[in-house]
Amino acid sequence: LEAELAGKNWAALSILDREPCCESGDAWYFRVGFNFEQTQLVFAAKVSGDLGKMPRGGSPGEQSRTPSGEEPARLATRPVLQVLISPEVPYQTLAGFVKGSHSLHRTSPGHYERLACLLLLQVCTGLEHLRVQKVCQGDLCPKNLLLVQCPCPPRSQQGKEASLSLPRLLISRFFKVKDKKRPCSTSQEQDWTEGLAASPSPVADELNVGMLIYQVLHVDISLENVLGFRSNRLPEIPSLSIYSTGLKRLAMLLLHRDPCKRVSIEQAKSILQVLLWGPRQELFARSKKTLTLLQSWVEVKRALLLLKFAENSAGAGAGLGLEEWLCCQYFKEGTEHTLYQVTQALY
Repeated sequence: LEAELAGKNWAALSILDREPCCESGDAWYFRVGFNFEQTQLVFAAKVSGDLGKMPRGGSPGEQSRTPSGEEPARLATRPVLQVLISPEVPYQTLAGFVKGSHSLHRTSPGHYERLACLLLLQVCTGLEHLRVQKVCQGDLCPKNLLLVQCPCPPRSQQGKEASLSLPRLLISRFFKVKDKKRPCSTSQEQDWTEGLAASPSPVADELNVGMLIYQVLHVDISLENVLGFRSNRLPEIPSLSIYSTGLKRLAMLLLHRDPCKRVSIEQAKSILQVLLWGPRQELFARSKKTLTLLQSWVEVKRALLLLKFAENSAGAGAGLGLEEWLCCQYFKEGTEHTLYQVTQALY
């Protein structure tokens, strides 16, 4: 890695940790530092390649010996590496998070499933952004979704939810399919081939996000099972919190056997926003659903949100967290017309 950094004129960068801070599929992430005007900036170095062939404690291409002292038949070959620098330093993959959160889901289902909605919302937002950039996602699965630690919440918000702080989610594997220029290295050639083979069709994203819902909620599912199920025969999602029914409904809409009846990623994003911040179904039990009712509801929520931010700034002076930022996005973009369509599909 040091040789690759120096080869790209990144000699001013130093490796802060010798062990990877995160592993994602065939990529490793190392924390590296860069001194700029007496301030050390921390970045992540993403290394893609076959590091498994690297002799531990040796250098690439170094000759190693067997325990008996005999030399191997051939030299260890130098792996082809790709090194990218990112300002975001991941600490875990979504796969690792889900694997370690079984007890949390069982003891605090409401808090955990709200966190699941917020993570899935970030996935949909990221996929929406990639489409605008005309970039195709390569392999949307938990091991290719990275988590970045956000600043801790203010002391007033700590307590039971302290262990549930929302991380930023990053999509780590995507390709610029429109770039048809053939690269020269072996690993770049593989990525280029996979990028051309990856379909930019939204259908693949819909199915993958639908399966992500089950995986995050600790329900086993596979693509083979999805394609063999009818929409009403998908695996059961246990009703553990106020979010369970909505997530089950969204999974059914994303995994519908008829592609024409599946909701888009943009619609899935809107459904997750409604699950998180309303309007809830109870609103329509008391009043008939109309555009006027929804417009009034949006205006009241926007006013309350501004009041909450004003109180926070006048108090401890804490800045906005990631969840508040996502909430602001929702109430900035949401209209009574979009809410009517989304609530029709959800409820």
